[in-house]
Amino acid sequence: MILEPDVIGVDEAGRGALAGPVVVAAVRLPAGFDIAGLNDSKKLTPARREIQASRIRAGAVWSIVEVGLEEIESLNILWAAMAGMRRAALAIPGEGRIRVDGDRLPELDQRPAEAWVKGDSRCPAIAAASILAKTHRDSLMLRAAEKHPGYGFEAHFGYGVPEHLDSLARLGPCPIHRRGFEPIRSMREQPCLNLDI
Repeated sequence: MILEPDVIGVDEAGRGALAGPVVVAAVRLPAGFDIAGLNDSKKLTPARREIQASRIRAGAVWSIVEVGLEEIESLNILWAAMAGMRRAALAIPGEGRIRVDGDRLPELDQRPAEAWVKGDSRCPAIAAASILAKTHRDSLMLRAAEKHPGYGFEAHFGYGVPEHLDSLARLGPCPIHRRGFEPIRSMREQPCLNLDI
């Protein structure tokens, strides 16, 4: 990876989860920023992610946007993530090429932009955005685990792993579950017996 100070990197965390918000981060790394250790957040241990996140927050220009359940449900997950990417990228002051992780771009007011597949392992600014988005979302889900015990949010952060599906079947959905996602939608649409005895 090569540091390009005129690049604004954008990435999200939580798009595939069954619960919680999508979190989008945008980062511009300054000239001279030490990019050692920056990588796709999923390839770093939690401890290394936190170290890198602290360095990025202290030394870079960044923005974080939380896209909540109402927006996810009204726009659908793809367009909600795109809306978050737009807000995060345009919150970074100044000019610069916007580089988004993935294969499509949000509407960016005709700013120069490009989509980079696997950009979080190819571009330092996208890697930095990946780290900020992931660490911020993880902290939100740890707080959600305290508020909604029994679902295991502290372990799986809302993704559809077997333990999460088991807790959903046992407890039903809680307020931070995405009502339009399966299996939550089916659980909500399941008919109830109403017995007047």
